Amino acid sequence: MFNDYLDEVFLMVLVTFLFTAIIMPFTNKIAYHIGAIDIPKDKRRVHTKPTPKLGGLGIYAGFLFGYMLFGVHSIEMNSILIASFIIIITGIIDDIKALKAKYEFLSQILASLVITCYGKILLTNVTMLGINVEFGVFSYPITIFFILGCINVIRLIDGIDGLSSGISSIFFLTIGIIAFFQGRVDTLEITLTFIMLGSCFGFLVHNFHPAKLFAGESGSSFMGFIIAVISLLGYKGTLLTSLVVPLIILAIPILDTMFAILRRLLKGKPIFEADKEHLHHQFLKMNFSQRGTVLVIYAIDILFSLASIFYALKDPIKGMIIYFLLLILVIWFVLHTSILSEKVSNKVKDFEMKRIKKH
Repeated sequence: MFNDYLDEVFLMVLVTFLFTAIIMPFTNKIAYHIGAIDIPKDKRRVHTKPTPKLGGLGIYAGFLFGYMLFGVHSIEMNSILIASFIIIITGIIDDIKALKAKYEFLSQILASLVITCYGKILLTNVTMLGINVEFGVFSYPITIFFILGCINVIRLIDGIDGLSSGISSIFFLTIGIIAFFQGRVDTLEITLTFIMLGSCFGFLVHNFHPAKLFAGESGSSFMGFIIAVISLLGYKGTLLTSLVVPLIILAIPILDTMFAILRRLLKGKPIFEADKEHLHHQFLKMNFSQRGTVLVIYAIDILFSLASIFYALKDPIKGMIIYFLLLILVIWFVLHTSILSEKVSNKVKDFEMKRIKKH
């Protein structure tokens, strides 16, 4: 059974990959035609030339094509199709002419309401230390908050060629491996996972540095949305430790978002005010190239994913050891860069220089 399903998984990924990779040049032309072009106007931008930003439409088309071939009709799937259409349409409008943040946020809430109220895809309860906690009516706001969080951590990390699509691909691959070896075959979450993996790979062919087109708000929001849905489908109402697994795989974008919020609060700036201190900016300051920066972040994210695979499938102790080592790496990074505070970074460096001179 598993060998037969492995062939189907390979086919899902291959077909959606080829379809998405082939149609991307057409979405490129559409982007130029409707004016969905990213023109660098400030120093915060990493790229230097106008680039079409309608990659999200191509990823969405690959997703729909994969669903038509491999998906199964259900109320849950109906809600995903409706909600994802809301996300994509809003994103395309924003890619043409920037929307106010409140309108983007409202569309995200509307999509989340479709998922929770119509699709009934809810985080209803978790079990922790043998105690089952039922969320009751709070299942709705908790699930909506989770969906909004996933959408926006992917949106915020989308600042350099191949980063958001690569991080999303690593997530889909990791969740697919875990679900497959846990025996959750022929389920909606695993079908969506491998369809999205192929679509993201197909987009990444055109988005890796030097990028021919960007995901745009439509692409980053859609990838984040589907990540949230897959996590809820696979881990709703289960052990708290199992629910944490998808979040750990998203450690890089989640940490980057947390540091951005804390950094702006420490500086007394609005948390939504853009800056040039994100994770990828830190590596660029270290004289890594764009390609090198993305590959380093991929490598770190893959370590988080491997730890999650060990933890969920084979050896929780090894998984925890890798998590702990990565935590030490994160602390070192915070103390030695300006991702959180330039003052703290300078003080740590001065202290280390004094220690070196003493010895």
